[in-house]
Amino acid sequence: MIPPAFEYTRPADVGEAVRALADAGEEAKVLAGGQSLLPLLRLRLAFPELVVDVGRIPELRGIHEDGDTLAIGALTTHHDVLHDPLVRRHAGLLAAATATVADPAVRHRGTLGGSLAHADPAGDLPAVALALDAELVVTGPGGRRTIPAREFFVDYLQSALAPDELLVEVRIPKTDGWGFHYEKFQRVAQSWAVVGVAALVRRTDRGITEARIGLTNMGSTPLRAAAAERALSGADGPRAVARAAEAAAEGTRPAQDLSGSPEYREHLARVLTRRAVLTAAGMG
Repeated sequence: MIPPAFEYTRPADVGEAVRALADAGEEAKVLAGGQSLLPLLRLRLAFPELVVDVGRIPELRGIHEDGDTLAIGALTTHHDVLHDPLVRRHAGLLAAATATVADPAVRHRGTLGGSLAHADPAGDLPAVALALDAELVVTGPGGRRTIPAREFFVDYLQSALAPDELLVEVRIPKTDGWGFHYEKFQRVAQSWAVVGVAALVRRTDRGITEARIGLTNMGSTPLRAAAAERALSGADGPRAVARAAEAAAEGTRPAQDLSGSPEYREHLARVLTRRAVLTAAGMG
């Protein structure tokens, strides 16, 4: 289909982008890699009066260390995240999940910031950001502010970004020493996850001491499986992990669609959580 008509601007820096967004108000959309926005435009599910193309703002790209945190520019592509040695060393879960995003063509164009700002609960990376306790740095006419990932995702395709704000950086606490795994079930290769599970685990010889579980496509936003996280504390073997994973779907509200019923997704959440945690803990 052909997108509706819109005005287009390509700002040279963040300040110019914010001014364009402020002038347009709620009638503007940000274009980064285009892998989320362009399909919405073509399907006429979005009707912006202005598209603000931030794709050539160099200050929004790159990855660097900041103490115990990795700072990742919002415009950094999935390909660059996946292959960056700092991400592989200090945020392995992010690299593992990014490797499952769509296909190489999409990963070369799509961006970390664009994926998070799109706030699709079926996307892989929002649940990963939750599990990693990421922080998202946004800027607007009033300056910068930092939003914890747990507060960023508000509803289906809705984030805490104001209409005149731009996501500029994603801050990921280093998870050296944690086991990790991203497990997802999809109907066909390169499609959206029916359900996905992002698992981070710390363990000793006595068992799991801490677990974080992010759930993909189990509600109108990405979710943390809080009940399963609590149940996993102290789990000391595959049977204990399996029992704890039975709590993975508690508090979720999965949708009914062509990919499955809510009950089917709840079943998948339990199964995939068990698999992801066992692998992350080195028990699988």
